[in-house]
Amino acid sequence: MRVSGAFKQAESIAAQCEVRETNVNLPNLLTLTRILLIPVFVVLFSSPTPSRSLAAAVVFVVAAMTDLLDGYVARRRSQVTKLGKLLDPIADKLLVLSGLILLVQFQRVAALVAILIIAREVAVTGVRAIAASEGIVLEAETIGKYKMVAQVIAIVLLILEDGIAPAFWNLHAVGTVLLYAALALALVSGGRYLLNFWRQVAIKGV
Repeated sequence: MRVSGAFKQAESIAAQCEVRETNVNLPNLLTLTRILLIPVFVVLFSSPTPSRSLAAAVVFVVAAMTDLLDGYVARRRSQVTKLGKLLDPIADKLLVLSGLILLVQFQRVAALVAILIIAREVAVTGVRAIAASEGIVLEAETIGKYKMVAQVIAIVLLILEDGIAPAFWNLHAVGTVLLYAALALALVSGGRYLLNFWRQVAIKGV
């Protein structure tokens, strides 16, 4: 009996170690890299000169690229973890919101636009958290992915607008149009999340 109990304890410890090891994988490291690059971006863009803005844009693009890579690698290697599902959307939101807040500070983005985008992100995060607590899975919206791409391109263009591009390239105008498009996509995808949530609540009778 004692030997059997010892084996069970050893198996339990081994299982726990295996769970811990699965969280330390390439996709999660990429997500963590994205989070660590955010303060680097903030420091660079806190005093925007042409050279610092260029460096900040490069850091922002690299951080955004890790968002594409971590999901691809996780699916390709079958390394999707609960930690990754938690950190990935948090990292995305921190990256985009830090860029928007700095752009509002330097009067390159209207405060109302940033507030609406932030409100949408907070609302969707809250709805997904409530859904998860009730055992409801809300799949990522394809429109939301397009929204993310538009936001990243818009923010990069608005970062680069101060003297880096030739005078005839109106990066501010293009970036602003893309950001408004991203806002429209954000509101549409947010509305679809809410509808999907209420439908599943009605089905489950929660």
